[in-house]
Amino acid sequence: MAGGIREGGENDLDEQHEINVTPFIDVMLVLLIIFMVAAPLATVDVNVDLPGSTAVAQPRPDEPIYVTLRADLRIDIGNDAVSAEALAAALDQATEGDKEQRIFLRADQAVAYGDLMDLLNTLRAAGYLKIALVGLEQLTGAAAPP
Repeated sequence: MAGGIREGGENDLDEQHEINVTPFIDVMLVLLIIFMVAAPLATVDVNVDLPGSTAVAQPRPDEPIYVTLRADLRIDIGNDAVSAEALAAALDQATEGDKEQRIFLRADQAVAYGDLMDLLNTLRAAGYLKIALVGLEQLTGAAAPP
């Protein structure tokens, strides 16, 4: 019979012979979210065998030209102090008029970013477009200097 009346008058619920899938769906949604977040992180390190380069290494200059911006905003070319107005003429003399020569720019870490950009703009206005920024190489795990 499809339906029947109980004879004992008991209030027991009938046993269900079906699987309750609600907890299963909840677990699957949580796992889906975890995998959606973790999947982009797993693809950060991609192993690629890059081909070798046949380009000739650029020779380093025998005597590089260093332009130094000190913390008090004084400018030096090599070991000689130069005013900001005379910088272009002093660089022309140091490079013998070669505007294609690379200029190595050093700046004190206390120098403000805007002051460094002013010096870069001065160098660009003077015609020197090949500028290399010089910094100290820091070893990983080493303590920072005091």
